[in-house]
Amino acid sequence: MLSEYSRDGGEKGEEELEESEMLEVEGLGLYKGKVRIVRSEEAAEEIMLLWGIQQPILSKHNVLVHQSSPQLHIDACGRSLSILQSPSSLGTPGVTGAVMWDSGVVLGKFLEHAVECRKVLLQEKKVVELGSGCGLVGCITALLGADVVLTDLPDRLRLLKKNVVANLYGDVRGSAIVKELTWGDDLDQDLHYPLPDYVLGSDVIYSEEAVMDLLATLLDLCGTHTTVILAGELRNDAILEYFLEAALKDFIVGCINQEQWHPDYRSQRVVIYIMVKK
Repeated sequence: MLSEYSRDGGEKGEEELEESEMLEVEGLGLYKGKVRIVRSEEAAEEIMLLWGIQQPILSKHNVLVHQSSPQLHIDACGRSLSILQSPSSLGTPGVTGAVMWDSGVVLGKFLEHAVECRKVLLQEKKVVELGSGCGLVGCITALLGADVVLTDLPDRLRLLKKNVVANLYGDVRGSAIVKELTWGDDLDQDLHYPLPDYVLGSDVIYSEEAVMDLLATLLDLCGTHTTVILAGELRNDAILEYFLEAALKDFIVGCINQEQWHPDYRSQRVVIYIMVKK
């Protein structure tokens, strides 16, 4: 899964990184771009690195979306996608999937860019998206040729289904279905057999209580050929560190730097991780 090892050190803002501290590889899992590997003992150092380099608290929040609007319009895959939102639902405790977040836009456009650059192949690949929310990432992935299963909690599915129907019409290279999934529960057979080629998620690392259920579902979904790509906003360093500490026990984890993202959809508040099962 790891090939063509190289070391890359240099200055990042005020951080001087020794060459021995940075391990960069060409390709991890099914992703063919450069990845900076997070070593199994370095979760705390990774957090310090991210907050030191990207300084997320100094960056604007949600610059790519307007959560007060009932619709988000974004061009992707040769279409103008219209994603319905439910801004009034944000007042409900625990409900975040009723509106779009920057990390979802970043992930969707990253996948489009990666396919164009031939760093990711999605045509005829099985993809499971966790915490699909409004469905932008899953819709883009289907338009890129994948057979996608968009999943979320039961009370999120109505809005998700409306967006899939509204945006995946006519000539679509791939396919999309919507299914209920609660992290930590047993998987339906069609999710598990065959295991997916990719598992995607945006803003799925949001609470310490959900971390172990998320990881249990990732472990159930992943075979040795499965590649996990997660995008998330840098909000809470303690929760991200907790996730990385737990994930590194079972996964090889790498970080994809922003030079490989879509040039028009980048944010200092967002990070993209790629994971493969050990």
